[in-house]
Amino acid sequence: MTDLATRYLGLAMPSPLIASASPVTSALANLRLLARHGAGAVVLPSLFEEEIEAEMEAVERLKGAGSESFAEARSYFPAGTALLGAERTLELVAAARGELDIPVIASLNGASRGGWTVYARRIEDAGASAIELNVYTIPADLEESGAAVEERIVGVVRAVCAAVRVPVAVKLSPYFSAPGQMAKRLVAAGAAGLVLFNRFYQPDIDLARLQLRRDLALSRPEEMRLALLWIGLLSGRIEASLAATTGVDGAEEVVKYVLAGADAVMTTSALLRHGIGHMRRLNDGLAAWLEGRGIGSVGEIRGRLSRGRIADPEAFERGNYITILQSRNRPAVRHG
Repeated sequence: MTDLATRYLGLAMPSPLIASASPVTSALANLRLLARHGAGAVVLPSLFEEEIEAEMEAVERLKGAGSESFAEARSYFPAGTALLGAERTLELVAAARGELDIPVIASLNGASRGGWTVYARRIEDAGASAIELNVYTIPADLEESGAAVEERIVGVVRAVCAAVRVPVAVKLSPYFSAPGQMAKRLVAAGAAGLVLFNRFYQPDIDLARLQLRRDLALSRPEEMRLALLWIGLLSGRIEASLAATTGVDGAEEVVKYVLAGADAVMTTSALLRHGIGHMRRLNDGLAAWLEGRGIGSVGEIRGRLSRGRIADPEAFERGNYITILQSRNRPAVRHG
């Protein structure tokens, strides 16, 4: 029987496939089904920095209004109301850990240090196996330098990693001047793993209504190449787990990511597109691919086609780019 077991962030998983943060992972019933269909781990929906700040501001306004009315007003204010979003997350973490035999990873989404250490500790106390820190930020401030953006992100990661004992993974974007160096800095700051890559929200324009369209297109397999490139470049060169995300629709994408060096492969779009049962098809497809080649475990192929293990490392770099362009630009020879 083919062994799909792997380790990610030091956590044992029965499969490299992870259901990443999405509406699919927001309900305990769905989490049970994902585990039943072979998910190696689940990432719960993100707790957003803006959500927490808005709730805390609302609570402060309510407290102020009550204090102007009568002294006893504060006693009627429900304890913990400032953390409504956080409480929902904590309850889901605790419930999932109580029922599932696979790692339960909580997600924090933000870009400033703020109170993230407080929420990271609370998530850890609720029983999360690990924390995924999603440093989603669009550097729209034209006065802020790239170095300042990177230092801010590293500072967030360092603060969160220092505040908890569970492993922390960082979900980051590819839009750094030197993604490899940034990866090393994040690992030095304490990150136990990197998730490559975050898909930024990119608005479209509705020409009929002359307004921005705020929707999110599901990822497609052709979008996986950038993550595939950097997984292959980083595999074996940094002391951290690597998780791939973006573009996973079928088992072929899973196999490619593992061959490049991914310890885990995350999917959201495929589950939204095909349903929770698709997790089983992904696992079965991965096992069938391995069995068809007489390979006994997923560990035997991990990183086999990473930069450090192929005969021609330039296949990941500029040399291959030049070769491709030259072959494309060469005029076709006509015979007859």
